[in-house]
Amino acid sequence: MNYGYLAYPDIPERAVYVLPLGAVEPHGPHAPLVTDTLISLGICHRAAERLEDEIPVLVLPPVHYGVTRYANAFPGTVSIGEDTLRSLVTEIAEAVGQLVLVNNHFEPEQVETLRSTGLPLLDLTRRAQAERLTDEFRSGSCHAGRYETSLVLADRPDLVNADRMQELAERQVDMPAAIRAGRTDFVAMGMDEAYCGAPAESSAEEGRETFETLTNMLVELIREVAA
Repeated sequence: MNYGYLAYPDIPERAVYVLPLGAVEPHGPHAPLVTDTLISLGICHRAAERLEDEIPVLVLPPVHYGVTRYANAFPGTVSIGEDTLRSLVTEIAEAVGQLVLVNNHFEPEQVETLRSTGLPLLDLTRRAQAERLTDEFRSGSCHAGRYETSLVLADRPDLVNADRMQELAERQVDMPAAIRAGRTDFVAMGMDEAYCGAPAESSAEEGRETFETLTNMLVELIREVAA
């Protein structure tokens, strides 16, 4: 299931490869910089496990780095350019064959770059997918909030600073609307601690429930690709 852990004779001749994508950027004072990648990994591993007896699915080592400029005012941001991301993803696809992209970093330039590759993409910014997710996600006020923090708590609670999380007041920021209005950094959006939403309301139980929905989406996409 984990491609990087295999010896070369153990690689199946025919498989669907999934590539977890994310970013290295601040997710509030409470959550890890690689929150987006951890979520992508969690979805990929669950989907591969569920399809184990149906379709060979191999989870590639993740691409942690993405196009992320909105958090530049904070320590911890490491961004790559659109051309770099596009080249990296397309060359990985050329190397492995059937590839599905799993992205949980929603900065518009990241999403558009991944779409431009023409590769199958679990794109949670599409309305049909977003409508299946939580109220906070649909509100657009979910960067390091209840939605994302719950997902990290489900898999890596050791990486969440629970004391800081509980102290954070709910902060509503409609990020898509702010971006459309030309505000392209967190501080200008009113996110002076690099989060929005309600992280103090997060729970591992909600994270597990959301992972179930996300896994269903990826399983559906993998089945389409395999067919």
